[in-house]
Amino acid sequence: MPSIYDHVTLGVSDLKAARRFYDAVMAPLGLPLLWENPTMLTYGAGDEDFGLQLDTGQARHGTHVAFRAPDRASVDRFHASALNAGGTDDGAPGLRPAYAATYYAAFVRDPDGNRIEAVCHEAKADA
Repeated sequence: MPSIYDHVTLGVSDLKAARRFYDAVMAPLGLPLLWENPTMLTYGAGDEDFGLQLDTGQARHGTHVAFRAPDRASVDRFHASALNAGGTDDGAPGLRPAYAATYYAAFVRDPDGNRIEAVCHEAKADA
């Protein structure tokens, strides 16, 4: 299924800290750093990208972005990597049957308080 967004950009207060965190978090999802400049980082694959832009204003704590994960193990690695990189838990990996029977996700807050999620819609656990 194609992505439902063209791109997403979150404001961050410290670009270096954001890079350390997102380098660790995006790796388990197979989303490398595509390009950077002094005020922005962009991760993604193909023509779909996720950006972080230096914003010295107040963090956008209501922002939520969900990334597709290829399998449930990737969701687990995403969550562990996020916590190890300084993120905070906002929902451990697991099924979310209230969303859908096969909705397997994990939620974390990045260092700026943005809520990010990795989700896999596979019908069963990884082999």
